[in-house]
Amino acid sequence: MSEGISVRDLNIYYGDFLAVENVNVDIAPRSITALIGPSGCGKSTFLRSLNRMHEVIPGAHVKGSVIIDGENIYGPGVDPVQVRSRVGMVFQRPNPFPTMSIADNVLAGLKLNNRRLPKSQAEEIVETSLRGANLWNEVKDRLDRPGSSLSGGQQQRLCIARAIAVKPEVLLMDEPCSALDPISTLAIEDLMQELQEDYTIVIVTHNMQQAARVSQKTGFFNIEGTGKPGRLIEFDDTEVIFSNPAKQETEDYVSGRFG
Repeated sequence: MSEGISVRDLNIYYGDFLAVENVNVDIAPRSITALIGPSGCGKSTFLRSLNRMHEVIPGAHVKGSVIIDGENIYGPGVDPVQVRSRVGMVFQRPNPFPTMSIADNVLAGLKLNNRRLPKSQAEEIVETSLRGANLWNEVKDRLDRPGSSLSGGQQQRLCIARAIAVKPEVLLMDEPCSALDPISTLAIEDLMQELQEDYTIVIVTHNMQQAARVSQKTGFFNIEGTGKPGRLIEFDDTEVIFSNPAKQETEDYVSGRFG
């Protein structure tokens, strides 16, 4: 069962540099939340803090808490690898493992967690995950072909299938359509709306029309200037953010006056 996310007093650092300052936000379960804002304002950094991905950068750390399913993922003794199996991530550029087959790409996350699967179970997971990513009918006759043989839009859906194969509760997407053409983008957007029935989805996007189309809630991040930390300026229903935001900064950004 997918749970919501509760972020409290979150400060994200790269070494001594405070990159994102004091975020407090509640993200509802089984919903799509979009994060928008100009480049360099900390939205991708914030997204990566939700599954401890930013820690792969040396010196990166956080203060504060991120509560998922009643547990602070930054609590003492919490294993980041375990967190990442509960909170999946889909990146900006499709990144299937090029030497692996389509089927092995889907199973990659499970194999990383050293799960030995009987053949019948592996086949079932491959089919279920590819169906979940709306890709099964396109690839079912060539599962042993390399993942890199697919088109860009198909590769991104393959990465989504790989992320959902481990049955996460939350799916993070960092500009998942920015490298894709309009038709593939719409396919991914349709897919997100189907997936939200089972997952809590948080997406970073530079495409404001996309945020308006797919999300129920939107958070606007901004930065005062170079070397200053990014901050969550406003968080509300998507309709409110785009039609009647509370803050002038948000109004300026969504109406195209800067960014």
